[in-house]
Amino acid sequence: MVSQVIFGILLFVAGFLFYRNARKIYRNIRLGHPINRSDHPWQRLKVMLLVAFGQKKMFKRPVPALLHLLVYLGFCIINIEMLEIIIDGLSGTHRVFSFLGGFYIFLIYSFELLAILVLASCLIFLIRRNILHVRRLNQKELQNWPKTDANLILLVEILLMSAFLLMNAADQKLQLLNVSPYIQAGAFPISSLLSMLLPANINALILIERFSWWFHIVGVLAFLNYLPISKHLHIILAFPNTYFSILDVKGKFENMEAVTAEVKAMLDPALPPPDTTVSRFGVKDIHDLTWKNLLDAYTCTECGRCTAVCPANITGKILSPRKIMMDTRDRLEETGRNIDHNASFVEDGKSLLDHYITREEIWACTTCNACVEACPVNINPLEIIMGLRQYIVMEESKAPASLNNMLSNIENNGAPWKYAQADRANWTQQ
Repeated sequence: MVSQVIFGILLFVAGFLFYRNARKIYRNIRLGHPINRSDHPWQRLKVMLLVAFGQKKMFKRPVPALLHLLVYLGFCIINIEMLEIIIDGLSGTHRVFSFLGGFYIFLIYSFELLAILVLASCLIFLIRRNILHVRRLNQKELQNWPKTDANLILLVEILLMSAFLLMNAADQKLQLLNVSPYIQAGAFPISSLLSMLLPANINALILIERFSWWFHIVGVLAFLNYLPISKHLHIILAFPNTYFSILDVKGKFENMEAVTAEVKAMLDPALPPPDTTVSRFGVKDIHDLTWKNLLDAYTCTECGRCTAVCPANITGKILSPRKIMMDTRDRLEETGRNIDHNASFVEDGKSLLDHYITREEIWACTTCNACVEACPVNINPLEIIMGLRQYIVMEESKAPASLNNMLSNIENNGAPWKYAQADRANWTQQ
């Protein structure tokens, strides 16, 4: 009964802490401007199932995609076993689902195979990051905490899978010794090999089984509350993020409604003056972004596929689309702490532009959309970059000289080039 009470308290505390952290993340995302992404629900559902659940875009890189798929499936399927652990922990039973008979044998057999595959995949991921030094996994923005975060998660997953297999190994040996309440249930293709290394002493086996059981469940609950401060939050947010993806063609830019209204009023004086009030053109800080931009920031997996295909980054420029998303999330988190401390946001003298993302970064972008196309969870760094550019041009009038020349030519000549409109078709005479 004591263990059941302790387990119940741990489960409640872990659930409460996760709810509190999740509520803060939801609050932070809602700091963004409203945007309607509720149209075409069936098409959105299809995108979510293909991209998030089916991991369609991951397979542009087959080897890491296969490894990630194994970890993903293992995480989803093995956690079905968590339901049994929770029921056993609260009720004091042992392998409560064993009444399923042959199906239970199949489940445990499958869980064991997945556990060893997850363990092996995580080891390979660690080798890729820390020994092979894959370039996109070892760039400047991943130093310090991001690198530690990635390694820590992989190590935790290895430990959790090891505890699961060790628990089963001790359990199987106790089953063979007919020790109560270890009823004979399940099939253990991997743990049966491991059990040969365990002692024959019943008390030692019970200690190993109970320690592994508690280590596994406490580790999972701790992992649950680690997610909100980790890049691995994408495990949850990838699904809503892909559902709310842009359904239009990627190369299409949206006009600013306030500017469109002003232009229409200028072209047709008969139209009523626009009643839209705009606090700021473009993006300077978190509050100028949409809630979808902020959801993107929290969903970023830091995989670096966007940066790996970015032509600006490839040619040595400072721009990294991954860093754009990481900086946005860091600023959003800082804004959230500001609100927590002061009850509402108090100006802190900082902004996303300049304090987190430099002007050199955003003007290096070619707007080619390669980063958007490459992202496995449909994140759009280009929207943030374009918003920052709009602020610099429309609010500060500080566009680069080359851009100012182009804008001047468009205004005077109707084209980006420095020749008169009357000469625009001369090339056809060549």
